[in-house]
Amino acid sequence: MKDGIHPEYNVVPVSCACGNKFETRSTRNELQVDVCAACHPFYTGKHRLMDTQGRVDRFRRKYGGNTASAAVAAVTAAHAAATVAADAAAVDAKK
Repeated sequence: MKDGIHPEYNVVPVSCACGNKFETRSTRNELQVDVCAACHPFYTGKHRLMDTQGRVDRFRRKYGGNTASAAVAAVTAAHAAATVAADAAAVDAKK
């Protein structure tokens, strides 16, 4: 690295709009942010599902609520039927 061409990289205070303060490293002297990890809804677990014009309700009515468990049940039943058929074919082949 050449001397004298790189900016100073110092530890600086960061202040959030929620009042949280912490330190990081930056080329600036001070940082102010609107949202931090202490107040962001994703990190605090307070985020909500935004239902735009009833789309979630319409989906649940159309597909009957919990579609994941129905799909798992269908795959399990198909696998069980295939296993029984394969076992029967193996028994017939031994005869």
